[in-house]
Amino acid sequence: MSERLRDLCARSCIAVLFTLLCVSLLFNFIRTGHVTGLLMLASESLVVVLTTIRRPARLVDRTVAAAVTTTLSVTGPLLLRATDAQLVVPDALTAIVSAIGLALVVIGKMTLGRSFGLAPANRGVVVRGPYGFVRHPIYTGYLITHVCFLIANPSPWNAAVIVIGDAALIVRALIEERVLSTDSAYQGYCQRVAWHLVPGVF
Repeated sequence: MSERLRDLCARSCIAVLFTLLCVSLLFNFIRTGHVTGLLMLASESLVVVLTTIRRPARLVDRTVAAAVTTTLSVTGPLLLRATDAQLVVPDALTAIVSAIGLALVVIGKMTLGRSFGLAPANRGVVVRGPYGFVRHPIYTGYLITHVCFLIANPSPWNAAVIVIGDAALIVRALIEERVLSTDSAYQGYCQRVAWHLVPGVF
């Protein structure tokens, strides 16, 4: 399969997956009225747009580990389900914290622009904006929103999905760093920004 055809197939799959996620989030909001789930809709819509206009990758990790972690972290949110459980924390509070996480996701995606992609790859090194604080601000934002969704929709199923999906997300971040580590610009960036996801913690 040619690289161009492979890229076209990948873009099509991503568009379908994230369109399904957006539809799921919309119906969950209609059913439950929880704002927390709806806030994720704006961020995920960006994935389809940025994937469509992304620039070609200089290097892509096509290992099984990269494919598995990317698949688990991307499909995890598709499996989350809204619940009718009594809320321990007010929806307004989880919505506010989730909005902060989503703002970080959106700003991170907009900062990446055409360098955005799902598979671990080098589409150019970006060091401005939130990337001046952590190496993976988009993933940090996702972790925040996923925890907020779980608090707003507590269930063993959602907890299992988030633990597995977010563990894969963290491994995926480290795989991305391995791909980028051969780039001298990224090596210099890592010397300036030491934290992967949370400043002072990890």
